Amino acid sequence: MNTGSIALTIVLIALVVFVVIVLVRAVRIIPQARAGVVERLGKYQRTLNPGLTILIPFVDRLLPLLDLREQVVSFPPQPVITEDNLVVSIDTVVYFQVTDARAATYEIANYIQAVEQLTTTTLRNVVGGLNLEEALTSRDQINGQLRGVLDEATGRWGIRVSRVELKAIDPPKSIQDSMEKQMRAERDRRAAILTAEGTKQSEILTAEGQRQASILAAEGDAKAAILRADGEAQAIGKVFDAIHQGNPTQKLLAYQYLQTLPKLADGDSNKLWIIPSEVGEALKGIGDVLGTPDTGDSVR
Repeated sequence: MNTGSIALTIVLIALVVFVVIVLVRAVRIIPQARAGVVERLGKYQRTLNPGLTILIPFVDRLLPLLDLREQVVSFPPQPVITEDNLVVSIDTVVYFQVTDARAATYEIANYIQAVEQLTTTTLRNVVGGLNLEEALTSRDQINGQLRGVLDEATGRWGIRVSRVELKAIDPPKSIQDSMEKQMRAERDRRAAILTAEGTKQSEILTAEGQRQASILAAEGDAKAAILRADGEAQAIGKVFDAIHQGNPTQKLLAYQYLQTLPKLADGDSNKLWIIPSEVGEALKGIGDVLGTPDTGDSVR
């Protein structure tokens, strides 16, 4: 192979390499949810959207792609002084999204660092006007104020702040101990109140139950006495009817009286017997039957 052929081969290879380089630099593919800024001869030329695009080699320059998705940035805890001169540590999370690639590229050098510094400054201004109790109980209000200020300030940077969240608000250690003691005392007070209320209700229910039981017992005794009286009255009525229906003789009545006398003497407390006058009449009849003389109107 002569020298001319070798030179020609080198030229062809160099030409192929040049064409490949030109194609690589000219053809670009932009992924979804990304955006690219193109500079032509050092000046902003256009913003590339997702898809295939052609650049002019050595004339156009594609800057690093920007992520258009919503981003979450968690900043380290920041010391903030409240209105009552207490230093609290606040941990913040910011949700933002790049909406204008050109502004995010040329209006601010580092938009993430800028958002962090702006968040810290705004947080100190907002919390600095609140005391500790208001700062601990007004998270939603603080979040809303932070989001409004940040969204307005970052709008010219091509960034939209969608949400700001306070992850934690940590008071000083001494204040935390005092708050814990206060909460413990409050829990003990509520427990004592609930216990006393429960005891009171229990005593009320017990007394009410005893009263109802006494009323029911008295009503039961009264009904039982009425039923016993009704039963005795019915029994007496039946005996009376039976006696009159049987037309008993004086001798039979006298005999029944004699059978009843031992029952009257039952019990140790019976010291005095009262004999109805009818018994004397009955005994008189028995005396007539047995042939004994008249013993009088009464037997003692």
